Order: sequence, then C-alpha cells, then structure tokens
Amino acid sequence: MNNSNCSGNKESPKKAKDKKKKKKRGGSKKKMSVEQTLAFKSVSEWVFLDQPSLLASAFDFGLQKSLGRGQDKLVFELHTHSKFSDGFLSPSKLVERAYGNGVKVLALTDHDTMSGIAEALDASHRYGIKIIPGVEISTIFSPSGESEAEEPVHILAYYSSCGPTSFEELEKLLANIRDGRILRAKNMVSKLNKLKIPLKWEHVARIAGKGVAPGRLHIARALVEAGHVENLRQAFSRYLFDGGPAYATGSEPQVEKTVKLICDTGGVAVLAHPWALKNPVAIIRRLKEAGLHGMEVYRSDGKLAAYCDLADTYGLLKLGGSDYHGRGGHGESELGSVNLPVVAVHEFLKVARPIWCDSIKDILESYVKEPSDSNLARIIRFVRTPKGGDPFSCCKDIVERCLTLWLTSEERQNAEFDAIRLKLSHISLNQETPRSVPLESK
Repeated sequence: MNNSNCSGNKESPKKAKDKKKKKKRGGSKKKMSVEQTLAFKSVSEWVFLDQPSLLASAFDFGLQKSLGRGQDKLVFELHTHSKFSDGFLSPSKLVERAYGNGVKVLALTDHDTMSGIAEALDASHRYGIKIIPGVEISTIFSPSGESEAEEPVHILAYYSSCGPTSFEELEKLLANIRDGRILRAKNMVSKLNKLKIPLKWEHVARIAGKGVAPGRLHIARALVEAGHVENLRQAFSRYLFDGGPAYATGSEPQVEKTVKLICDTGGVAVLAHPWALKNPVAIIRRLKEAGLHGMEVYRSDGKLAAYCDLADTYGLLKLGGSDYHGRGGHGESELGSVNLPVVAVHEFLKVARPIWCDSIKDILESYVKEPSDSNLARIIRFVRTPKGGDPFSCCKDIVERCLTLWLTSEERQNAEFDAIRLKLSHISLNQETPRSVPLESK
C-alpha cells in the first residue's frame, strides 16, 4: 500500500533525486500490516503442515522482513498445464521449474483431465512443494436471449488431497469433453485442408502424445512445424481464434451445470481468464447463482481493476495464476510470476479449507461404510508416500497421512474424525495395495 503525501511542502530537486536513488537501492521497505501479518501466519501454517521446521522459519523471516521479499514470500501458482493436456513440460518437470522459481504451492490444472496429478505429487516430495489437485474444465455458456451467441467458458476446479468426492462422476464429464476435443480437432484439420493447407491428422496426434486429446495449441504447433505459419500467435490470429476460419466447437457441457458439479464433488470453482469473455457480466452473474466461488483477476502484469470490481460486486474470491504452458517465447507468463497478495490467498483458503475438510470426511466415511477396493482407491488416488517411506499397514495410516498433509491439528481433532480413525484402525490392508491408482481408464 502506498501512502500518498498530501502536504503542500515541496522538496528540492537534489533531495528528491537522492531519495529516488536510495529507494532503488532498497532503502525503503514495505512492512506488513496487521491484516497481512495474520494472513501470512495462517497461510504459512497450511503450506508447511508437514514441514514444521520450515513453518518456524517462515514465521521468523515473514514477520521481520518486508512483505514479498526473499524467503518470506509464499508463492501460490494456481493455473498451470502439463503434457497431459496442451503444456510442453511433464508434470515432474513442471514441479521442478516451479521449485526453481520459488513456488511453494502449485495447482496442476490441465484441460479436462486430472491424469497428471499423480506424477506431480511424486515429484513434489523431492522439492517440498504442496500440490493442489486441479483441472480446467472446458464449458459453454448459452445466453438466455436469442440475439446473443454462445461462447466458451473455462472453469478451474481445486480439490483436496483426496480429490473429488465422486471421481467417477467428474471423470465421466471430463471423458466426454475429451472425446469431443478429438472430434473438434479433426474438424479443425479438415477445415484447414479445405483452406488448401495440407496439414495431416497424424502430425497433430503425434504432437499431442499418446492418450492426450488434442487441442488448438497442438494444431497450432503442427502448423508451425509444417511451415504453414511463422509462429503460434500467427496460427491463432489467422485460423484458430474463436470463430476463425478453422475454428470448431466440441461437446462442452453447460457452464452452470459444471460449476454445480464441482461444488457437489467437494471442489472450489473459479472462473478462468474472464478478460477473454465477450459478455463477462452476464456470465459472472449466472455463475454466481450456480455456486461459483471466485474468478481470476490477477495476472503477471498486475491486477485488473475492472474485474476486481466485478468480483467485489458478486462477492467472489479474487485469484489468478500464470496459465503457464511452457511454450517459451515472448508473451508467456513465467511460473510463479503472478503476485497474489497474501490476504487474497488467505481468503481463498478460508473458503476452500472447510470444503476440502468435508470432502475428505465424506470420502473416508464412504470407506468405513463399505470397505471395498473401489472406495479404497478413492482414498489413495492422490495420497503418496515418499520413496523409501514406510508402507501403509492399515487404513488408519492412510487417514493420518491424508489428514496431516491437508488439515491443521485443530481441524483434525474432532469427534467425527476420531470415530473414523477408530473404525479404520481395525481394517487391514492387503500387502499388494498399490501406492497409487490410475486416474483414468483408457
């Protein structure tokens, strides 16, 4: 926060110049306000739940240094993509790069798939980064007026350490979208061929990789590799932009239904890049009614005031992320480059943590009622033990691992979780229980 000088006193040019030089050398440091200090303590507690020594260090640095400098900066990166959708890096390489950029909490939000989460979690143990299981879901907004056209809307979903309460229901939706993406990509290639651009489907599929539903970025990369355009920007501006000569729609679900599904499965729903929308006010109003929790308003180039005002108007969380794909070149925001205020992160966690706590509880209670392999798979889908760590001997071990990673001691110590622990302590695990479970059946 800047304090404006409202007095009428003027400084001499020499003094002003000296002050400017001193500021550049770091002579002026911005101290945390009381609100920021309390937010920082609360956020740090959650970030370092399983690393108490780092928690103490964060408090030492954070409360004595200026906000946002050095080791006291808690970087949340809430919007990223890997090779499992249209990113260029594997989830493990993405985590490694995030660590190098000082990121403490990373949400992997691939388009319409959560299949990269397992690899990201495995890599996170090597670097001490907390992973939020996420996904960016492609949807469509249908306006009520006949004169208005439909438009694509992307919704970010953030889940707990156990993932969605009904993974099968969410996965069914995502699988339908991915199938539609394949048909959509083939239609785009066909349209390009009709425009006398001899792009081959096999080229696009090879770039996308095995098991990945191709998107516009994969087609753009194929156009560049084949020499039909100079760069990705040109591919989009000439052919692939919304409504462009090679654009095609997929089989995206209605956005309101998607937001409701995210809420029903224990997720936090956030509108992605609203500045790309043609009719943001109408969309935000409808999505708020459907249960939307927040929207992106922060980018690497700062806060967008107009969208901050919209978020305030509709009582939505103000968030943001780099939307990192790893394509490189001019114009792409780097991992961790969005400066999310610690108060904004605190508000996010205040909303998200009770939702995640209830979600974890529901998943564990389902297993207590029916200790089947499928319900066990729901628990351990996103639970990992570091390499060389002790294997799980009973379900209680899994519960403790799950809870200590995600919930504070205060959140864990209640009668409901105690009852779950007691029941699960009598259930032994098969020695062949896998350390992980595939996220999608191909």
